[in-house]
Amino acid sequence: MEEYLPELLQTAAVIVFHVLLRWILVRVVKRFSRQSNRLEHRTGLVIKYIDFGIIFLIVFGLILVWGVQFEDVGFVMSSVFAVIGIAFFAQWSILSNITSGIIMFFTFPYKIGDYIIIHDKEYDFEGTIDDIKGFHTVIKTTKDEIITYPNSLMLQKGVTVVKPDELEDFLHEEDKNVKEQPID
Repeated sequence: MEEYLPELLQTAAVIVFHVLLRWILVRVVKRFSRQSNRLEHRTGLVIKYIDFGIIFLIVFGLILVWGVQFEDVGFVMSSVFAVIGIAFFAQWSILSNITSGIIMFFTFPYKIGDYIIIHDKEYDFEGTIDDIKGFHTVIKTTKDEIITYPNSLMLQKGVTVVKPDELEDFLHEEDKNVKEQPID
């Protein structure tokens, strides 16, 4: 037992450090969520990403503590990341959508319940944001259609948020435009 005492102490230190780091990060995210009126399940999604990162760091720290040589870990990690990199190159949108979802949580001016218009080259998507998930945003149109729009495209396209007090006028103006169009 005494021969492993340094490794046991280092293991405890790694775990305690990362648990404290997680606690701090979760408190920061929850405080931000309360201050910006974000929904609880969106906060849970960001906390889940924090948990995955902390678990990865704990495992990596424990590998180093228990005597695996850094060169060996570097070789294994570079091989793993090369395979993952090739797989993600084929599916790069997965990673970019997750990253976009996190960016949208912290910085974007629209939230669940806002009426938005996404200005796309071919077709403008519009409706109320029903949910913002890890990979996509769920938009409900005025015709009760459900649109799932990728988060990475939400960052790339222009988005107009229609203010709640202007929404009724906006929807009535849209109805007038539909009635005034000539029928072929």
